[in-house]
Amino acid sequence: MNTIRRQSIFSSGVVYIGFALGAVSNYVMAREFNPDQYGLVNGMFVAIGTIISFFASVGMTGYVGKFYPYYKDNLPPKKIDQMTWALLICLGGFVFTMILGILLKGQVIHFYQKQSAELVRYYYWIFPFGLGMTFFAVLEAYGWQVRQSILTNYLREVQVRLTTLVLILLYLFGWLGSFGNFIKLFSLNYLLVSLILLVYFIRSGQLHFTFSVSRVTRRFYTKIRTLALMIWGGGVFFNLSFYFAQIVIAGLVAGGLTAVGIFTFAQFVSSLIQAPQRGVAAAAIGPLSQAWKDKDHGRISRIYQQSAINQLIFSIGMFVLIWINYRDGVISFHLKPAYLSGQMVFLFIGLARIVDLGTGVSGQIIGTSIHWRFELLSGMVLVVLTLPLNYLLAKEMGITGPAIADLISFSAYNGIRYLFLYRMYKLQPFDIKSVYTILLGVVVYLICHFLFDRYQGLPWMIARSVTMVALYAGGIIWLKLSGDVLPVLRTVQKRLGLVRGE
Repeated sequence: MNTIRRQSIFSSGVVYIGFALGAVSNYVMAREFNPDQYGLVNGMFVAIGTIISFFASVGMTGYVGKFYPYYKDNLPPKKIDQMTWALLICLGGFVFTMILGILLKGQVIHFYQKQSAELVRYYYWIFPFGLGMTFFAVLEAYGWQVRQSILTNYLREVQVRLTTLVLILLYLFGWLGSFGNFIKLFSLNYLLVSLILLVYFIRSGQLHFTFSVSRVTRRFYTKIRTLALMIWGGGVFFNLSFYFAQIVIAGLVAGGLTAVGIFTFAQFVSSLIQAPQRGVAAAAIGPLSQAWKDKDHGRISRIYQQSAINQLIFSIGMFVLIWINYRDGVISFHLKPAYLSGQMVFLFIGLARIVDLGTGVSGQIIGTSIHWRFELLSGMVLVVLTLPLNYLLAKEMGITGPAIADLISFSAYNGIRYLFLYRMYKLQPFDIKSVYTILLGVVVYLICHFLFDRYQGLPWMIARSVTMVALYAGGIIWLKLSGDVLPVLRTVQKRLGLVRGE
């Protein structure tokens, strides 16, 4: 667990730096851009671009994650052909997806022209955005395998947001001219970081290209093909479910892109809850792949349980911190009043994120096991629940409807994966500490609510937040909820010279 702990901490730190940049970008956009512009950039471009990337990737991220240990153990570095085929297949998948998108443009215009005309105007610029996301996802998966999760997290979480922030400032200062120029440059963001990562791997000697089919590829071809298609289907289902809300809201809810902007703002705020998840997942993929290969179920169980309790602690703490400050934050930081209507959206999406993080790295465990096909089946269940629920609840309840659908769908989705791992391997991530963590979060919320709810303004936000963090962190240490907290504190104390090293 030491390697995973160390990389998770550094990766989570990088992710939080990225979130800080993202928070600045979102703050500036929420304050200076119109909500419909915000909805187009952070809502529709990200939603459709992500769906395009998973369609185009054809399961290559799963292929890299599952089979890289076999290539590494059986071939010299210059003979490994895995990334050659992975990138070429992604390129072919993108070309097919782009042709499909062009053929369907008439249906897109029909659905969005009334409520979201700006989306139709910039429709074709979504494709280079999706292409960049496609290539970066595969290179990122490779980076996880060669223990470069800190670098990949930096590029995804920091560099992308830093470039976005620079473009926002250039646009606001009038140096880009029109909003259309901003959109065009924004669409190239992921292509830039993909190029940076590709050049780094090549120049550092960690990536070689060969067009000779290796014996590993020939031996595992049937399994590779089956896994890629199954992972591809599961990934498409999952991401379609995750981003379907924006697609529906833009076409059905009054206000179109403005409604998408409000929903997306609340969704971004709830994504702060997810920060540790990406770092933990990135650090755990490699060790889980190796543990399955070595049939080390004890290590898998330890990773499962530690990831669950650590992520539950982070997610509940962050949820409470945001919830007690949401309304006051919108008012105190002078954001557009329209974003106040996103508070209930945050409530339901935030609870869904707690459920998702609280079940640990279950998706990564299943995805790297011999039962990776189950990811497709569980993804189908997610789609079957999400699509109709989003559509029906959006028509009936506006932007709050898809948020409720999100909570229902992801609770069922994670529940199914939990039961599968328990029945197949007797793996489960919960113990009494999980209950204590939930109770601690409720108690800390109630204390802060009764002490500060009637006060508003930045000084009260600071007082409310400091009190919440002190009570929550103190409770975690006193109850010894995580085995990783005290080692980290001891390391920090040693670095600061507060205690002597052993």
